[in-house]
Amino acid sequence: MPAKLTSDQIAFLQQPHPAVVAATRPDGTPHQTVVWIDTDSGDVLFNTAEGRAKARYLHDRPTASAIVVDPADDHHWLSVSGPVEFSHDGAYDHINALARKYLGDDAAPFPTHEQRVTVRIRPEHVDSQGFDGTS
Repeated sequence: MPAKLTSDQIAFLQQPHPAVVAATRPDGTPHQTVVWIDTDSGDVLFNTAEGRAKARYLHDRPTASAIVVDPADDHHWLSVSGPVEFSHDGAYDHINALARKYLGDDAAPFPTHEQRVTVRIRPEHVDSQGFDGTS
């Protein structure tokens, strides 16, 4: 069953706080990486390149979790998990938008020969602390 982010949680995700995304390796162990994160229509988005470990693992097991911790208050955090969808359309524009958000630059400092992919997490579970109604 889908979960819904509150407006305060969406506003929190729009801040340039890095996230840690977890995917599952073939042996069942977690693979975690730091990513830039975005929101769209209540979903959580990040960007990667095809061929990287997280992309390979997510293609094999299309579910992920992401956690964002407020760097000014570690008791203010949000975790989202659910199935993922992939899109190559607009993926370069997306990574450049994330570069503007996180770095203030118009272009991401990544190789342009990579095939970028936007990964969309559709929330099934939302856990948080420091938001109204959460502990």
